[in-house]
Amino acid sequence: MRVNGKAQKAAAPPGPVFARLSEATGAPLHEAVKRRVSEAILLGEWPPGTVLPSEVALAAMFGVAVGTVRRALGDLTAEGMLSRRRKTGTVVTGRTPHHSLRHFFQYFRLHDRDGGLVRSTAKVLSVGVARANRQESSSLQLAPGAEVVHVHRLRIVGGKPVMRDRLVLPAAAVPDFPTVPARVPELLYLHLIERYGLRVSAVREQITAALADAEDLRLLKLKSPAPLLVIDEVAFDQSGAPVLLGSHRATTAGHCYVNEVR
Repeated sequence: MRVNGKAQKAAAPPGPVFARLSEATGAPLHEAVKRRVSEAILLGEWPPGTVLPSEVALAAMFGVAVGTVRRALGDLTAEGMLSRRRKTGTVVTGRTPHHSLRHFFQYFRLHDRDGGLVRSTAKVLSVGVARANRQESSSLQLAPGAEVVHVHRLRIVGGKPVMRDRLVLPAAAVPDFPTVPARVPELLYLHLIERYGLRVSAVREQITAALADAEDLRLLKLKSPAPLLVIDEVAFDQSGAPVLLGSHRATTAGHCYVNEVR
């Protein structure tokens, strides 16, 4: 478009609205900025080709220093999610995989049949503290009789339950973990680093198939017989210590499991 003989830049599409960050999160602020920018990109709020707001504008949105934003964007550029173009600015590349190791922990791992990223919501059914059983003690390398936190939740997509999770964490590693279901954080892996400094750096998974049991049928609203995808995992922190034991039981009638870690 030209006005009075001068080229005018096209108006940027409306983008996401970010809440201002707080030092109280416990995580480095540049990591929080990276997470929120990458989430906006992965969820299509900033599609490929989008020119991001300036570093000054982003810093004002997040309530952080320009240097914090610059570091976050530099990391995302190194990862291939963004590119820096002279005279244009910072541009979304569209080349990011569905799951880098970092994104793997932020997003639901079932995709729709067309390969699109599925964003789910979590409904915590119960949370509590108990003595670890033999399997939990072995998998989490705990002393006999150590306490663990149990979380049981549903994953819901489009108003329908599609997966149920049973998660176990060493109680000693997560002191003061919420004991009220409504207060359990939805992004649990991010809570581990932001609240406890535990960065999940590796996950060992075992994938099998099973028929839905009575609890599956009730919670996932299925009719018997119903096949399920079963994912059992152990997550390890930056020191190699196991910090989470998980079991996920999912119906894949309308979804497929995608695991692409680069």
